[in-house]
Amino acid sequence: MTADRTWSIGELAALAGVTVKTVRFYSDLGLLPAASRSAGGHRRYGPEALDRLRMIRSLRALDLPVPEVRRILDREDALDGALEDAVARQLGVVGSQLAALRWREAALQLLAECSPAERAERLRLVGAVPAPPSTAGIARFWRRWLPPRLPAEVVSLVLERSVPQIPDDPTPAQVLAFARLHAMTQGECSDANRGQPAAHRPGEGFRPAVLYHGLDEAYALAAPHVRAGRAPQDGEALDCFVAAYAQAGGVRDTPAFRRRLGPVLDADPRIDPYWQLVAELAGPSHTTPGAAHAWLLTALRPFPSPAA
Repeated sequence: MTADRTWSIGELAALAGVTVKTVRFYSDLGLLPAASRSAGGHRRYGPEALDRLRMIRSLRALDLPVPEVRRILDREDALDGALEDAVARQLGVVGSQLAALRWREAALQLLAECSPAERAERLRLVGAVPAPPSTAGIARFWRRWLPPRLPAEVVSLVLERSVPQIPDDPTPAQVLAFARLHAMTQGECSDANRGQPAAHRPGEGFRPAVLYHGLDEAYALAAPHVRAGRAPQDGEALDCFVAAYAQAGGVRDTPAFRRRLGPVLDADPRIDPYWQLVAELAGPSHTTPGAAHAWLLTALRPFPSPAA
């Protein structure tokens, strides 16, 4: 075979093991330019077309879309880098597809294993969740719930602690927990105070950023006690918890303040069902801020005095 040998579209298709229709398709897209035309105006292809066609087939076998294939072929001088970028993007796509399939499998198991009386409600809950599921709606819920004009770093901190991670391989029970979370957080916080507990609402001199930083530290101190199953008690975690509210309001941590704080927190509307569902989703090894808060609030009763 000489270097200047050319092939007809049928000959090229036979050499590459594809159909004539496939060669014509890639030619019409400009991915497989012809080397010349015959006297009758038919396309003729050189040896480089065969190499290029095999490259196209290999890329398409990885399910890379045609625009991605075009980008790789157009960057022949940087083929390794272009191919690496394309493979990385395709891995992301495949990972998302696998996550969606695992979610659907667990959702189907949930519906198959429940009683007929439960099936309609669970189908409604699960059917409202996109596959793969997204926590974007839960994050929006927290952004509405937080006081306005919080520093971005504080908002990010609260979202990191409060928005649960979706398991890579969920169980049917986790699918149900997430579906209930999704349904719970889709409504608007329509009351005048945005659903905020009274102790968190901005007022004159109130510093919510100080409160949320302090609560995050207090929850971290309480978490080992919660995991160990220790009874709520006075100590560093409780002192940090009370200090967060005191410093945010610009007051001192005194016995009188503690006596006032406990009933205020007790009387506030709570989102305990939210944290219960997050705990079901995250598993027993994870201590939610809600569990830490409940432990600390119980430790505050009957509102012990600060340590000397």
